[in-house]
Amino acid sequence: MPSLRLDTPIKFLKGVGERRAEQFARLGIVTSRDLLWHIPRRYLDASTLTPMAQARVGAEVACIGRVVTKRVLPTRRGLRVFRAVLRDDSGVLECAWPGQAFLDRTIEEGQILLVSGPIRYYHGRQMTPREFIILGDGDTELSLGGKVLPVYPATEGLSHKIIRSLIDRHLDALLPLAEETLPPAVRRSLDLPELSQAFLAVHRPATIDAAEIGRRRLAFDELFDLQLMLLRARSLAKRRRSGIAFVLKHDLTTRLRESLPWPLTGDQKKAIREIAADMTAPERMHRLLMGDVGTGKTVVALFAMLLAVENDYQAALMAPTELLAEQHAATLTSLLEPIGLRPELLLGRLSPAEKAARRKKLAAGQARLVVGTHALLEERTSFHRLGLAVIDEQHRFGVEQRSALIGKGDSPDVLLLSATPIPRSLALTRFGDLDVSALRERPPGRGAVRTGIRTRSQRERALAFLKDEVKKGRQAYIVLPVIEESERADLRAATTMAQSLTARWPDVRVGLVHGRLPADERDTVMRRFRAGEIGVLVATTVIEVGIDVPNATVMLIEHPDRFGLAQLHQLRGRIGRGAEESYCILQADDAIPPRLQAFAKTDDGFEIAELDLRERQMGDLIGERQAGSFVVSHARLPDDMDLLSEARQLATRVLELDPELRRPEHQALRRRALARYPRAVELFRVG
Repeated sequence: MPSLRLDTPIKFLKGVGERRAEQFARLGIVTSRDLLWHIPRRYLDASTLTPMAQARVGAEVACIGRVVTKRVLPTRRGLRVFRAVLRDDSGVLECAWPGQAFLDRTIEEGQILLVSGPIRYYHGRQMTPREFIILGDGDTELSLGGKVLPVYPATEGLSHKIIRSLIDRHLDALLPLAEETLPPAVRRSLDLPELSQAFLAVHRPATIDAAEIGRRRLAFDELFDLQLMLLRARSLAKRRRSGIAFVLKHDLTTRLRESLPWPLTGDQKKAIREIAADMTAPERMHRLLMGDVGTGKTVVALFAMLLAVENDYQAALMAPTELLAEQHAATLTSLLEPIGLRPELLLGRLSPAEKAARRKKLAAGQARLVVGTHALLEERTSFHRLGLAVIDEQHRFGVEQRSALIGKGDSPDVLLLSATPIPRSLALTRFGDLDVSALRERPPGRGAVRTGIRTRSQRERALAFLKDEVKKGRQAYIVLPVIEESERADLRAATTMAQSLTARWPDVRVGLVHGRLPADERDTVMRRFRAGEIGVLVATTVIEVGIDVPNATVMLIEHPDRFGLAQLHQLRGRIGRGAEESYCILQADDAIPPRLQAFAKTDDGFEIAELDLRERQMGDLIGERQAGSFVVSHARLPDDMDLLSEARQLATRVLELDPELRRPEHQALRRRALARYPRAVELFRVG
């Protein structure tokens, strides 16, 4: 084998080969560098193990034992439970995995397992493991001697045990290849170790604390590289995009401000100023406007649209669903009536003649404002002079779709809207190449939403309260995590709930919507609900975005523990849209987790987004950017916010001195950027 380098294909490493290289590729591990950066997702500290004889009911423990027996047992509800009895030197412990009969093909008698979870009493002491690890086969010793065991992200055919063994085998040869990129002064100011020492700490930690120190160093490097990419992309984009320099004429915008039935909030005024400054600049605007449900994003967007219109340009607002487009059109029509303007509405369901007539007005410039869905993107849809593209719920459109709308004009300004509040730490990583405006304040006149948590014994009272509200003339939602009971036998389902309530409440009109319904059928049910023809709407999360019913004042969410906090907040945002007080009921079956208690105490979307970020961690939330693989794996935000701030400042200083990373002292950074990010070739002009 040639001498080992960081770009050596992993198939050439001893113990890997062609077949395992293909399995590693599924984890994104192609080179030796990738293997070195494949850090554990968690650690098991064997020094904190509990002997099985001392595992007490009600405690949360971790134990190591050998599998002595195993079997799959059915329950009366039809749920199959995998059970295994483990033994250590002190005694035995039964472990049960409800609904996971497939483990019978994974766990074998004689294997050594590390299990962790709560101990309960069910025909004797029993653990329901939250997680488990197969440590070895029948020849493995039970004792780990206080060792800290790294647990790596794995894939089918490539267990964390195999990965741990291979990394440990090659680590000593890989460590000297880790190029140091940070000046000693920066490392000292942040109390970070050298890069090679950081890798040693995360892969062979002496303690959990040592592993955390190593992780923070790798997190800083990751955030630093990411900020280099985002800041460079932002700089190049601004340089390349000569846009429309609109002029503040204070004609339509002033008339709109004077005709509004309520005063603008401070946040709205600030966002309008930021957008106006962008639109009057020679560079093309590319701004994200984010805010909670009910903070008035549509009104802010309308000011931007009118600024384009009073400069003799057209403005378009694109929404992901016809229902949402209709709601936007109704809102804009109401707000624009005093100033004599009316938006056009372009939807796929319109008749060919209606669509042709509206397209003709757009192409001729007679329609100055338009609201639509994907129909705006069709080849037959053209604009006379598009100056502003507003894209609502922008994450629901792909890059190509957004580009298609923008391409309908000659460098129009772009305003992206998001009803999902984003913590500053996430915004700086996911949207660091955008300008961001945030709305936190709510305009006056909205009713409060009271959130309560109910247990299994209180379920009937909660349903009775919901029915009473409907009898008073209000409307209600009931949200469930699954469509049919066959999906998960232990969860209530939407179809069953709708059937049950229809039989139980013959005097209440019950509707049902879920993701498997055809889109036109789903929209029909939602329109009937909006029109007041349906009193109770049973739904899955398809109602998360896109339905505005001010008369809906109650929402009952079954199995709330199955939803993320940000998702729960989006669901709760469907009520409280009128002047009446509204009620969100979280119907929990078992013990109420602290995360739900924290959710019930606040209605601040940004605070909930921070809680959600802490709970789910960065990798789950940021995902992979459609625009070019900006992925965060090692940073834990907002806990690492200090590292993010320092990384952004350092990246700014480096790029000010050396925009293309040409200097000798930046060559290691350049090589790492090229290895980590495909877009680095484009951003740093590499031939």
